[in-house]
Amino acid sequence: MPNQQAQLDRVFRALGDPTRRAVLARLSLGEVTVSELARPFDMALPSFTQHLGVLEECGLVKSKKVGRVRSYRLVPQPLKSAERWIVEQRQMWEKRLDQLDAYLKTMKE
Repeated sequence: MPNQQAQLDRVFRALGDPTRRAVLARLSLGEVTVSELARPFDMALPSFTQHLGVLEECGLVKSKKVGRVRSYRLVPQPLKSAERWIVEQRQMWEKRLDQLDAYLKTMKE
């Protein structure tokens, strides 16, 4: 369980940056090279590859190198784990709010 929590922490950390979210959105369309991924961003390539490193470390992307060209693809499984956590949190808070609502109604009566 602690390993899963650490993985979830890394995913949310990765998703916390707009550049990395934009990279994931682009990769949702298919595999692409680093140079193509970096093109729309106004930053040096070493800075951009640090973002890719964060995404790869948490398992959201995988890379492969063919010759001198490195390309990346999206790995959606960690996003599904994050989604499950969010759904669980939403359900818990909806239940608590329903209980609070019921309690406040009894107090009003």
